[in-house]
Amino acid sequence: QLRVVESGGGLVQPGGSLRLTCVASGFTLDDWTIAVFRQVPGKEREGVLCIRSSGAIANYASSVRSRFTASSDRANKAVHVGMHNLRPEDTGVYYCAIDLDPVPFMCDMNADKYDAWGQGTQVTVSS
Repeated sequence: QLRVVESGGGLVQPGGSLRLTCVASGFTLDDWTIAVFRQVPGKEREGVLCIRSSGAIANYASSVRSRFTASSDRANKAVHVGMHNLRPEDTGVYYCAIDLDPVPFMCDMNADKYDAWGQGTQVTVSS
């Protein structure tokens, strides 16, 4: 059964850091994309970043570029995201999702492309 699990959310002060991990299971393909989305009550779900299993291609939303860094662990079907210099507006529920049929040479944050989603993990940035 295809499954994605997030871990690593929490409460942090502005300017602090957290590490988010997404782990997928239930498939044998080597070429996949994992994306991170976030949801704030009353707002549209936002694509935060995506990264190919090779790690060679990644895209970031402009709101997090230069502050968030993703790395791919293809062998363990995992993605790790370093979230730095966190701001109150980064608060939300963060979801990981996996696309098992990615378009060659790119990754995108079109939510409709993703085959399975995690349950989400809360990130709260507050003093």
